[in-house]
Amino acid sequence: MVDWSAPMPDLLYGTAWKEDQTAVLVEQALKAGFRGIDTAAQPRHYNEALVGSAVRTAVLTGVVEERRALFIQTKFTPIGGQDLDNLSYDPTSSLEDQVHASVMSSLGNFDYIDCLILHSPLDTLPETVRVWKALETYVPHCIRRLGISNTTIRTLDHLCTDPGIRVRPACVQNRFSPATRWDIVIRAYCRERDIKFQAFWILTGNPELLASKPVLELAEGAAIGAPIALYALVLGLQGTAILSGTTDWKHMNDDLKVTEVVDVFSRSESGRKTWSDCLSEFKKMIGEVH
Repeated sequence: MVDWSAPMPDLLYGTAWKEDQTAVLVEQALKAGFRGIDTAAQPRHYNEALVGSAVRTAVLTGVVEERRALFIQTKFTPIGGQDLDNLSYDPTSSLEDQVHASVMSSLGNFDYIDCLILHSPLDTLPETVRVWKALETYVPHCIRRLGISNTTIRTLDHLCTDPGIRVRPACVQNRFSPATRWDIVIRAYCRERDIKFQAFWILTGNPELLASKPVLELAEGAAIGAPIALYALVLGLQGTAILSGTTDWKHMNDDLKVTEVVDVFSRSESGRKTWSDCLSEFKKMIGEVH
């Protein structure tokens, strides 16, 4: 791994569905203190070019000291996730050529990419491996790491064990949702292999958790809002990171307090027991009992 790539942060700003407000919101997120940005070469839901513009502006104006202080991840999105009249590659070309065109388009927005995520597995495992191997050709220079999103354990295990694969996944980005039992199996697999699990849809997909006893008790004990308490407990599962896509300046600043809860409150004399009890009950609620 290239030693001057920024470490993958525990909190990333998600840029989906920001449309023409993307640059403004990314600049606000960077000013608030976010140092990880998630985007995609998928015009249907992301404006990657405006993310790149916001990053360059932040560096030029001193909001961030240098590009290397940021962790930027983008995605290669297969045809199934694209609008065919607005994408960065020829949908009739080979999978390898689709990857190369998409990556070169992304590199037009960023000098280099800290992590390139395969947005979803393809229809077949052999096709997924073909795309992965095409992405491998850019590592560790233009791209520092690879990851995969919306994956199953079967696909993830293949990418981690196939002797023909040179670059193993550095992260998995999946929904944190009761529909998938909060990916207990995949998260355990990731922890065993030092793969970061990036959780998204945490607030939207979990209204019951948001109103649950451990979340509300932690919120009261740490004097924070319930959303931040839920984020903190998800981080407390170990090996996890969270994506926040808020468009609200106050919420951006509030979200950044989550690491204080995990790093400070959970270790303080007054907070240690509250944190331990809430985390234990939270794990039981999602079926994660060791």
